[in-house]
Amino acid sequence: MPNQSTEQLVPIADIREDVVVLKNGSLRMVLDVSAINFELRSADDQIAILQGFQRFLNSTDFPLQIVVSSRELDIDAYLKTIDQIADSTENELMKIQASEYSQFIRELSSLSNIMLKKFYVIIPFYIYETPKITGLVQSLKGMFKPKEVSKEFTEEQFVTYKNQLLQRAELIYGGLVGLGLKIRTLENEELKKLYYELYNPEK
Repeated sequence: MPNQSTEQLVPIADIREDVVVLKNGSLRMVLDVSAINFELRSADDQIAILQGFQRFLNSTDFPLQIVVSSRELDIDAYLKTIDQIADSTENELMKIQASEYSQFIRELSSLSNIMLKKFYVIIPFYIYETPKITGLVQSLKGMFKPKEVSKEFTEEQFVTYKNQLLQRAELIYGGLVGLGLKIRTLENEELKKLYYELYNPEK
């Protein structure tokens, strides 16, 4: 197998105007979705949430990807801030409470890893692919691992395709907001940070 640079292995061609452009010419918009504590809801609320999510999936007539990112949370900076507050305050009671809280967090993190979970909905838009009658498995392969063929399009075309993505995003918003979730579109710098962390998990 010939040597390949990291850049060749990454399918991203560009990130602009809050849209990810892949090397095969297809586009992606990434939505950051909040979480809800399902277990703390009543039985009726849980049923309503499940039914609402089912309606959302049934009403979506285009493919989408739901991604859950789970990373160990670095709490050193947080603990350092608490210690600085404890050292700088003149209120003795506040100093004691801050110190005890800092010690509690340290003990808790030593027992188990504190994880940060983020939830994303990835909306794709395919431009150059010709629809074909294929099986489900082949369709999914095409969605998650498209052919690495470089495609280019004009600024006018980009605006048109982005508007198509925005229309899909509005449908996602409408379907998930009713479940009590908060949704927002990731912007350029956030997208770069997200993909950097995905391709550099050790950082």
